Amino acid sequence: MPTDALPRQLARTRRFALGTPTHPVITADGTTVLFVRSLGGADPVNRLWALDTATGEERLLADPAALGSDDGDLPEAERIRRERARVAASGITAFSTDATGRLAAFALGGHLWLADTTAGTVRAVPTATEVYDPRLDPSGRLIAYVGGGALRVVSTDGGGDRALAEPEDADVTYGVAEHVATEEMYRSRAHWWSPDGTALLVARVDEREVTRLHLADPADPARPPRAIRYPLAGTANADVSLWLLGLDGARTAVRWDRAAFEYVTAAGWDAHGPYACVQSRDQRTVRTLAIEPGGDVRVLAEQRDDHWVELVPGLPLRTASGALVDTAVHGDTQHLTVDGEPVTPPGLQLWEVLGTEGERVLFTAVDEPTETHLWSYEPGTGVRRLSEGPGQHTGVRRGATLVVTTRREGHPGGRATVRREGRAALELTSHAEAPVLTASPELLRLGPREMRAALWLPTGYRPEDGPLPVLLDPYGGPATRKVGTGGVWWDLVSRWFAEQGFAVLAVDGRGTPGRGPRWSKEIHGDKAGPALTDQVDGLHEAARRRPGVFDLDRVAIRGWSYGGYLAALAVLRRPDVFHAASAGAAPTDQRLYTTHWQERFLGHPDEHPGHYDSGSLIADAPKLRRPLLLIQGLADDNVFPVHALRLSSALLAAGRPHEVLPLSNTTHSPTDETVAANLLQHELGFLRRSLGIS
Repeated sequence: MPTDALPRQLARTRRFALGTPTHPVITADGTTVLFVRSLGGADPVNRLWALDTATGEERLLADPAALGSDDGDLPEAERIRRERARVAASGITAFSTDATGRLAAFALGGHLWLADTTAGTVRAVPTATEVYDPRLDPSGRLIAYVGGGALRVVSTDGGGDRALAEPEDADVTYGVAEHVATEEMYRSRAHWWSPDGTALLVARVDEREVTRLHLADPADPARPPRAIRYPLAGTANADVSLWLLGLDGARTAVRWDRAAFEYVTAAGWDAHGPYACVQSRDQRTVRTLAIEPGGDVRVLAEQRDDHWVELVPGLPLRTASGALVDTAVHGDTQHLTVDGEPVTPPGLQLWEVLGTEGERVLFTAVDEPTETHLWSYEPGTGVRRLSEGPGQHTGVRRGATLVVTTRREGHPGGRATVRREGRAALELTSHAEAPVLTASPELLRLGPREMRAALWLPTGYRPEDGPLPVLLDPYGGPATRKVGTGGVWWDLVSRWFAEQGFAVLAVDGRGTPGRGPRWSKEIHGDKAGPALTDQVDGLHEAARRRPGVFDLDRVAIRGWSYGGYLAALAVLRRPDVFHAASAGAAPTDQRLYTTHWQERFLGHPDEHPGHYDSGSLIADAPKLRRPLLLIQGLADDNVFPVHALRLSSALLAAGRPHEVLPLSNTTHSPTDETVAANLLQHELGFLRRSLGIS
């Protein structure tokens, strides 16, 4: 296989996201599954589709090309949403439905469209402004959307467009989630309809006190810099408040102790009324609040933790009877709770809550850290696993219809299977390309901590062929498991490096999720030490178990984001072990990342300055004596270019040679096909050169 085959395929397919059916929604009668998908594995434009669950027939409901609309001029809020959500495709990337699923609303290039999923018709809905995040009310009469920072409603026939709340300043918005909510709290929404469609719960976000950073494009010096409100650790957050807005013009503030609980981590409106989840700045206390019609609140539940309260996506929710669905830690297990009682067994770690129907709860959970499975809980029946076999499973359920989406070997984009009781299973057709490589890692448990690890060796390699240069390929930190049976795209990258002559090892050390609260929180106050120690221990244990395979005199490490930080950390602080590093989008200065993320692990920098000093890499610059490649997207508004540039400046001042690869017009996730395809080749050349590999 040519060495550029996989890099170019990853770039062409947007890491196998194109052509994959996503965002399945089941209609109320269970007869139809709505979803989005492009026409092929290299086609970036998503269309809206419908699957008949009785016949298996698919219908194309909405095609951007046929509608004469595209993504050429996205609203800024929509561009940011896609970046935060790591959306790879264009076209119809999200949609909302009424309670029945008969109507579906979506935005294209700032314009509003409405599809009748039964009749198969699509029409434009005229609006007064550009459109962001359109949401149909449950009755299907009105659509709420954000335009120009205002929360607006319009009738589905295009009449009566009006603002329910307008911004008081350029840095105030209604209905748009703030940066830390979308990036770190799992909350991408900021407006929610009442079940009867007569009112909305809306977040007002005031960013006037938030630090203003700027991103310039050095490749286009005539273009003015882009100003971004970005809450650096220890500085002011956005001022987020909640409001009840009636269609009759009524406006009621939701009142809670916002000084003590400044984060709004979740909100919603169900048959029992509006609700919200709020969190203290130190993240040690979370309260779930019921919101009364007059704006007063009452506490439904409170969680406390000496380190931080772990937020679980999809929570809180309530069942039809009003029982609160939430989570609690008992022993070393993150349990699902219903009405305050744990309903999942010890050792089954709650991952995400996907929804409730009646008294039934659909959720994902982890009992083996390399897998995620789909589960259901129902009173009287208890907990039941719905997914089978290795992989990463999730799903959606309505009535007797269940859609299970599974990522596993050979299907990094995922496969979606539709199950209906008493009928043969159906598949949502995937047009995703088959990978040119098979990942097939050897899964290991290393050392007394039984760290999960994956090992790749070149095809046909035998120990008698001699030891191999080693490449550690971890993420190794909070929020992401790198080691699993899901066949995700990064496994294929590790396999590709192995085929270039490396023994490639990925280790999930302390801080990675899925191993229980104690494991996750061992990095509290120190995101560097435990993670680096675990990489070193994992390497040495793997070498002990595979004698003659690892050349410990030629060890490199690569990574992106936190993984990039870990790679740079490794060569700076353990040059006795690591001989070269490729560090992409590495947050090198802990004070230059966001409040909610950094303060969760390190505390407030005014109270714990030592945590930030010991975790930052700038002061370590004089220690560098191994080759280091810094890769940085110059349009990255998550890990700003200042991180790479400050470390590079410190290295230069200390007289330490290093390399910097700037990526013009590239965000935190490179999407340009040429950049993405050639980036791996550049890394490979650097690693070979640095380790003396011909």
